Amino acid sequence: MKSILLTLSICLAALSLSAQSALEISLMDSLYQPVVEEQIVVTNQDIGFSTTKFSNSQGKIRLDGLPTSGTYDIQSIPDGRYQTIRVQDIRLISGQPTSITLKLQPALVQLEEVMISAGSSITLNRVNAEVAAELSQSEIEALPIEGRDITRALYRLPNITQATGFYPEAPNIAINGANALYTNYQIDGMENNENFLGGQRFAMPVGFVQNITALTNNFSAEYGLTSNGIINLTTRSGSNEPEGEVFFVTRPGPAIDAPSRFAQRDLSGNQVKDGFQRYQGGFGIGGALVKNRTFYYLNAEYTIDYKDNLLNVPQLGINETVPGTNQFTYVSAKIDHHWTRNLRSSLRVNSGFVGIERQGGGLEGGVSFPSAGNTQDRNSLNIALQNTYTGNQFIWEGNYQFGRFRWNYAEPFNQTHPNVTVEDPSGMTMALLGHPGYVFDETEEAHILQQKLTFYLGRHTLKAGGQMRSSGFSLFGGGNPNGSYTVRLTQPQLDALRESGIGADLAPSDLPEDVQVLNYATELHPTSFDARQQIFSLYVEDQIAIDGRLNLNLGLRYDYDGLSKGGGSQGDLDNIAPRISANYQLTDRTSVRAGYGMYYDKILYAIYSDALQQSTQSADYLAQLQALIDAGQLPADTDLEAITNNGNLAANVSDVAYLQGPSADELQDQRAAAFSNERRILNPNGYANPFSHQFMLGLQHQVNSKTLLSVDLMHNRSYNLFRLRELNAPAAYPVDPDNVVVRTQAEADLTRPVPIMSDAQGPYALVAGDTLRGISRNVIMTESGGRSNFYAATVTLQKDRGADPFAYRVMYTLSYLENNTEDINFRAMDANDFEAEWGPSINDRTHLIQGYFSYFPVKNLTFTLAALLQSGQPINRVPDAQIYGTTDLNGDGRSFGDAYVGNSDRQPGETRNSDRLPWSNTFDVSAFYRIPFGPEQFMEIGAQVFNLFNAENLSGYSNNATQSNQIQTGPTSSGVLVRRNAAPPRQFQFSVRYLF
Repeated sequence: MKSILLTLSICLAALSLSAQSALEISLMDSLYQPVVEEQIVVTNQDIGFSTTKFSNSQGKIRLDGLPTSGTYDIQSIPDGRYQTIRVQDIRLISGQPTSITLKLQPALVQLEEVMISAGSSITLNRVNAEVAAELSQSEIEALPIEGRDITRALYRLPNITQATGFYPEAPNIAINGANALYTNYQIDGMENNENFLGGQRFAMPVGFVQNITALTNNFSAEYGLTSNGIINLTTRSGSNEPEGEVFFVTRPGPAIDAPSRFAQRDLSGNQVKDGFQRYQGGFGIGGALVKNRTFYYLNAEYTIDYKDNLLNVPQLGINETVPGTNQFTYVSAKIDHHWTRNLRSSLRVNSGFVGIERQGGGLEGGVSFPSAGNTQDRNSLNIALQNTYTGNQFIWEGNYQFGRFRWNYAEPFNQTHPNVTVEDPSGMTMALLGHPGYVFDETEEAHILQQKLTFYLGRHTLKAGGQMRSSGFSLFGGGNPNGSYTVRLTQPQLDALRESGIGADLAPSDLPEDVQVLNYATELHPTSFDARQQIFSLYVEDQIAIDGRLNLNLGLRYDYDGLSKGGGSQGDLDNIAPRISANYQLTDRTSVRAGYGMYYDKILYAIYSDALQQSTQSADYLAQLQALIDAGQLPADTDLEAITNNGNLAANVSDVAYLQGPSADELQDQRAAAFSNERRILNPNGYANPFSHQFMLGLQHQVNSKTLLSVDLMHNRSYNLFRLRELNAPAAYPVDPDNVVVRTQAEADLTRPVPIMSDAQGPYALVAGDTLRGISRNVIMTESGGRSNFYAATVTLQKDRGADPFAYRVMYTLSYLENNTEDINFRAMDANDFEAEWGPSINDRTHLIQGYFSYFPVKNLTFTLAALLQSGQPINRVPDAQIYGTTDLNGDGRSFGDAYVGNSDRQPGETRNSDRLPWSNTFDVSAFYRIPFGPEQFMEIGAQVFNLFNAENLSGYSNNATQSNQIQTGPTSSGVLVRRNAAPPRQFQFSVRYLF
């Protein structure tokens, strides 16, 4: 409670900054010459805003620091020179300028008013060379979106694809095919990132979103800490007129969905199958607390999933359904207050509570009993205070945000239990009981403070700003501190358990006291691994209006990330990022854009945390590291204390009685001599921040007032990508595909810089005549040495509805992304040979066709068809263990099972990602009908069908690499394609909303 009160006090005391919203109006005559000193009135009746401005020598008027709530109208004031023109219903976007060009006609005979209804989402970009796209609130509400999850709308935008991640909860979209962990998520221009691994901190639901903006290439120097892209959500705000919604959404599940032999995924990314149903309810309401001055908006949404697993243990005669639930609760509130005409503030709170239950059993049948059940908690909090002051020739903005994210990966139902693996008399595992066997409880608390100034100096719009971000991380991890047992039942003991009828309620205490204990292990060092990440950012940018046609943007940004110090003495200090772009208007309907920029990534805390958690400071391990220094694998001045840490380590004990295993305190003497297959260290040279050079050339053409055509060519070259280096790697072992000879682990171990040998007591190394047993076979270090190259051409044609009964957006992207590292845990297959790893990215697409078509046949009725067609994702081909006896052909003894980050060898003769899955073709449809219910009140009935034609898509959908079809056995020539998973079959979702 004290920390919450302290945070609120800081929020209320600080003058924080908000991402500004800007409106740029260009006035041109019939000869496309700037109209000077023309008077324009800009109003927003929803919030009581009005201002009058005169166009400058370039015929331009720029308004910054505008609220995003409500809609704006623009009207010229007749002075006898030109006809009156008026533009209505302009919606602004946080952090993005909205550009409107008005072509004025001479007032020849009589003054006439020209009325235009604006569609700002398809406005020609006349300002810069950003490759960006948007979805308005009306578009979001018309699209078929599963579970009101906003991420399901993102891949309807160009250059964004559904992603394959490396863990179930990984972010589900990739920008330009790059690693999804590095996308920068924002709410109203403020950061919304979970920075341990990546992705959204607060998972924003549809009901609080007014607009989605995706910046995918060549964005302003104002934006940093990503070389990938930015997803910015503009939130809804209240206005003078009350408005809101109450809704109910259901996905009935198998009762009407098409059947499928494959497991599907819930909104968190975890697998579900039989009995899955979803129910959602919530409301949103906004209005004015004080007319024209103080506005509010409140949104609350709750989702519950019902899912069944099967507990199948024939040894005990158990074949039972184990029910479980997932629960998602999201609450958002926002207050906007206008202190004066020039000063406004916004206070926003987002709070999320997510519980993903692992109730026991399995999708197809499992032996995990409910006593071993646990819940994954993902709880989030954002508190943001944003202030904007608009002066005569300048804008000041100040922001403060507190963000908190807790990720408890396995909160046990039974906190104090040991975890027990039970074998039947034949040695087959028949039960998993008690604690899940591990602890992963991570918390991040982040404070962000920004300051920004914008000056208007004639032709120059000068921006300067800075940000300080301080995040405290704490990870409590390791094995089960209550102990872990592997036991084997005798036949009489098994018979007695079966006859007892205890069934699915079986718990560790129900096993006989004299059961045979095969192994006992306990965590020696259950502890929290804490560190603070400080990031400092500065930028300056000048937008120069050369004339009425040409805008030039010159920017410079600098970022320093304190985690870049790693295990060294100095961090990465040279992250200077120049950016330049130009926008030239060929005609009043056509502009040409070009840009270049450098973009730096932040460092994910998991890189640092893994090195702390998976390390040790035992004397033997330090001696091994010193031997690696002497062998030239580490710098001569490496500080061993700085690169190591007493991390988690389990002790194994034999000959113990069941539930009588010694405690961690009693086993501490085992720590010094414990052998590990893999240990990590911090990099003594620190970590260079990844960065990219981005080049862009594009053309936009306004076909008519409602239709926009864009063509963009992009090329990104990325450097310093993270990967893992094996410091004690065995010698290279090329495998002849025509004569495959497997090298044993023992043979490989003898070729390591510090050779590993074995005797009756286990593995050891000889260093300076000393026998060392508390060492590691593999010594792993994160380095910044990876590369990637991206090439793309994107064509987008978008039409707003206007007066027509239809609207559409069609996009085609031809692209190629190659790299020699895929993820922070990527390692080379053989002897750190990363040059041999060049290949297509896991998320590479050659062809990507996206689009939707909305049809409005009669008033209040909307049909939308959304299509997503993608060429197949890459396949990584691995050896067939049934042929070679192992997948570890070179004997390097990898300890992880994920074949996609280099932890198993590839099929001899194949390169990485050398094959492709078939195309993915998905069509989704939605229908909404609004029944008038009173003045400005409607009852909306909706239905959505996903995968309308029930295609069995084997690629192109959000999935986890370890469970996808992207890992296949044997050579490409075999044609073997084992279907492990598929995109969801045809599914139905129904909704009802009351709108007022």
